[in-house]
Amino acid sequence: MTTTANELSYRIEQKRNINGAFPGPKSQALAERRSAVVAAGVASGVPVYVEDADGGIIRDVDGNSFIDLGSGIAVTSVGASDPAVVAAVQEAAAHFTHTCFMVTPYEGYVAVAEQLNRLTPGDHAKRTVLFNSGAEAVENAVKVARLATGRDAVVAFDHAYHGRTNLTMALTAKAMPYKTNFGPFAPEVYRMPMSYPFREENPEITGAEAAKRAITMIEKQIGGDQVAAIIIEPIQGEGGFIVPAEGFLPALSEWAKEKGIVFIADEVQSGFCRTGEWFAVDHEGVVPDIITMAKGIAGGLPLSAITGRADLLDAVHPGGLGGTYGGNPVACAAALAAIDTMEQHDLNGRARHIEELALGKLRELAAELSAGGGSVVGDIRGRGAMLAIELVQPGSKEPNAELTKAVAAACLKEGVIILTCGTYGNVIRLLPPLVISDELLIDGLEVLAAAIKAHA
Repeated sequence: MTTTANELSYRIEQKRNINGAFPGPKSQALAERRSAVVAAGVASGVPVYVEDADGGIIRDVDGNSFIDLGSGIAVTSVGASDPAVVAAVQEAAAHFTHTCFMVTPYEGYVAVAEQLNRLTPGDHAKRTVLFNSGAEAVENAVKVARLATGRDAVVAFDHAYHGRTNLTMALTAKAMPYKTNFGPFAPEVYRMPMSYPFREENPEITGAEAAKRAITMIEKQIGGDQVAAIIIEPIQGEGGFIVPAEGFLPALSEWAKEKGIVFIADEVQSGFCRTGEWFAVDHEGVVPDIITMAKGIAGGLPLSAITGRADLLDAVHPGGLGGTYGGNPVACAAALAAIDTMEQHDLNGRARHIEELALGKLRELAAELSAGGGSVVGDIRGRGAMLAIELVQPGSKEPNAELTKAVAAACLKEGVIILTCGTYGNVIRLLPPLVISDELLIDGLEVLAAAIKAHA
C-alpha cells in the first residue's frame, strides 16, 4: 500500500511561512561572510541559508519556512532528515567514519552492493562499485566499457547532462555554464540527436524512428563496431526533463546489444523511486548493461554507484576501480536506511500519487491559459515526481527563459522553492521530496500556478 500523507510524521511543521523580507539579516550576514571566502564560480539559486529541513519544508536561519519542490536536485527523496537515515548515520559514525574499502573493507559496502544488484533491472549476474558523485560514476562506467570492449568511441545525446569532470563535460551537451572556457575536453565523444517530442520538426516521428535516425548517424559517422558505449539519461535532467518517445530507449538498447556496444543508463537524477519505478528504464522494460546512480541513493550523503553485468565489471584488473572515499561507511549506512525507507513507505507508489496530483493541477492551469489563446505553457511532461513545465512565448514554441526566471522568483517570494533547467533555460522542474504531504504539495502547486498566470 502507498503511504498516505496522514501516515507520514514530521519533525517540523509542514507549512510555508515568510515572516518578513528576505533574505533576512542572518542570511545577509552569512552572504557577506561567504563572499569573502567562497569562490565566485559557486552559485546558489536561493539567497537564504538553511537552518533545518524535514519532509517538504526548508527553514532558513531567519525563521522563514519554504516549500521544497527541489529536494536538493532529487537528492533528499526520503526527506532531508529522515529518522531512519539519521539513526543509521549516528550509529555508523559512532564506530568508524572511514577506513577505506580498498585497505580494510567492511560489511556496509557489501550490503549496499547486494541491494543495488537486487534492485537494478535484469536477473543476470551483476557487480557493483561505489563512488562519491554522479560524475565519478559516469566516468567509471565509461572506463569499464572501453576496457571491456577494446573500443574508444562513446555516444552521448543532445541536451544531455552527465557531470562536470573533464570526460563528463565532454559528454554534457550544454556549454554555459558547464563547459565554456574549460576545454579542451576528452576525445572520442560523439553527440547524436535525442528524441524530444515537443521540439521534433516532424511531430509524428515515433520513438523507433527517432532511434533509427540516431543509429544511422552513428553508423555513418563512427561505425557501430567502433563504439564502446552509448550513454543516455532515460529522462534527461538538466536538459529539460525530456521524456523520449516510447520505443526510443528499447530500440537503442537492442541495437547496442547486436553491435556489442555497452548500453549505459545514467539514472543519477531519475533513479530510486523518483519516476514511480525504482529506475526510469523500468517503465519500458529496458535492461542496461551498466546503470549509474547517485543523488537519491543515500538520503543526502555523498554516494554513487555503477551496477552492471558481471562479465563487464570483472574484466577490469584488480586495482583498476576504486577511490579513497568511495563507499564511505557512513554513506553506506545512510543508503541502506534510505532504501529501507523507500520500500517500507512504498515511495514508488508515493511518486505515482504525486504525479497524479501534480498533473491534475498543471493541466488545469494549461487549459485555463489556453482558453484565452496563445498559452505560455508549451508542454507538461515527466513521470512520477520528476515533472516539468516548458514555458514558451505565447502561441509558439519559442523558449521563454525570461518568464521562467520571473516565475521562479515570484514563487520564492511566496515561500516556494522551485528549480529551473533546460537547454534554453525555459523549463520549470518539479522534484518534491517523495514524503511531502498532499496538502503541502497542493499549496506549492497553487503558488506556482498563480505565479505563471500573473506573469503570463
